[in-house]
Parts: sequence; C-alpha cells; structure tokens
Amino acid sequence: QVQLVESGGGLVQPGGSLRLSCAASGGIFSINDMGWYRQAPGKERELIAIITRGGNIVYATSVKGRFHISRDNAKNTVYLQMNSLKPEDTAVYYCNANIGRPYWGKGTLVTVSS
Repeated sequence: QVQLVESGGGLVQPGGSLRLSCAASGGIFSINDMGWYRQAPGKERELIAIITRGGNIVYATSVKGRFHISRDNAKNTVYLQMNSLKPEDTAVYYCNANIGRPYWGKGTLVTVSS
C-alpha cells in the first residue's frame, strides 16, 4: 500500500528554521503533484506549497520568500524548508501526493513559540 511518512516537525523559536521531509513508498512508479498543507488550531486546512513532477511550484502568499519546496523524484520524496518562522506558522503539517489519486500523510506538528 502507498504510504507517506513525514518527518522533521518539532518546537522552534520565532525566526528559526525547520526542514520537513515526506517520503512516499509502496510500489510507486511515478508521482505527479506533491505538496504540503497545514492546519492550525481552530482553522481550516490550507495549501502551503505544491510542486509538480517537472518542478513547477506554487506557494501560498503567507509563506512566499520564507518557505521553499523541493523534491527528489528518484527517492519519491518532497521537502519543505521553513525559514523565518512565525508563531502563526504553528500547525500540523501534512504531506500530499497525487498517485492516481490523492494520498496524505498523518501529519507532523510544528510549534513556533518562545
């Protein structure tokens, strides 16, 4: 079965950085779009960034210039480098991948606090 496994979440101070990783496995030949979403307490889940297999990228306005998405197609892995983190970035971050249909990871918690 296809699985997405996130890693890299944790507690970080404002202005700090974290790098999230998400590896897809389970008999995968190729993945189309991959991306990151987040859901903060009391809020709806929102798109953070999407990257296509060919490398086209879309960012949410709230993270442009601070977050950077990338992928390694050979490893079926997508990354999210998060810089200049703010308290409002605190959320559960979810990995997403389109492999015929959408798949989701279980999420990893990022907490930005002093």
